[in-house]
Amino acid sequence: MKLSEMRELLAARGIQLTKSLGQNFLHDANQLRRIVEAAELTKRDRVLEIGPGLGPLTERLLEKAGEVLAIEKDARLVEFLRERYFNPPSAIRHPQFELLHDDALEYLKREPREWSGWKLVANLPYSVASPILVELAQSSGRPERMVATLQLEVARRLMAGAGDEDYGVLTLLVQLDYEPRDWFKIPAGCFFPAPDVDSACVVLLRRAQPLLPENQRTSFVKIVKRAFSQRRKMMLKLLREDWPKENLTRAFEDLKLPPQERAEKLSLEQFVALTGKLFSN
Repeated sequence: MKLSEMRELLAARGIQLTKSLGQNFLHDANQLRRIVEAAELTKRDRVLEIGPGLGPLTERLLEKAGEVLAIEKDARLVEFLRERYFNPPSAIRHPQFELLHDDALEYLKREPREWSGWKLVANLPYSVASPILVELAQSSGRPERMVATLQLEVARRLMAGAGDEDYGVLTLLVQLDYEPRDWFKIPAGCFFPAPDVDSACVVLLRRAQPLLPENQRTSFVKIVKRAFSQRRKMMLKLLREDWPKENLTRAFEDLKLPPQERAEKLSLEQFVALTGKLFSN
């Protein structure tokens, strides 16, 4: 879908896009192609798309994948997509395409679902991109691959490593289950309207083996959030609010962690090991 077509469609329907819904539609054909290629789709794949908008990515996903489930919050866009893909528009099902009118984040929280055989491929609404990725990453049946367009700032957090300026809670909550594989920048001019921030597409692959037992996940999240609650403070002091001092001292000594260490210096593997120590004590 070309930019001129987008403008015409929106004007004909009197649709004014809103910042609150993160409505910046990607129209550049080369960038759409790169996103679909990054997903490595086959006709055996099932794809979750969040925020399809006018459907420029949806169209390419339907060409490559076997099944697409799209979740769109804006009723005006749902109506357009039904007219475009459903015959008649009032039909409930399409052979390849299921369209839900819903808030994606609320849907994911409300409707636990087995996503392990799915891939997320989406231009995510920037205001909810991070919580959506965390929700999917922490679900019991997480997608095998996530290809998401989001703010460059968020992309850097997802790709960061220990010691990096962008390393933090989001990094660890997603990387616990996903390996950051690749990313590429997308210029603002590729969107309509052009966003005020830089954008990027990230590729995340589900880890072949979990790094942490399922029963330790809650503790891991608690440790990470507490450790980064005040980035400039020593994490040992911060963690004392939730764990006895002697347990923490023993765990730090066993893992050879300096007592003055800050959270930003610990690797994902060290946080996993610390979780194991504190969970068993």
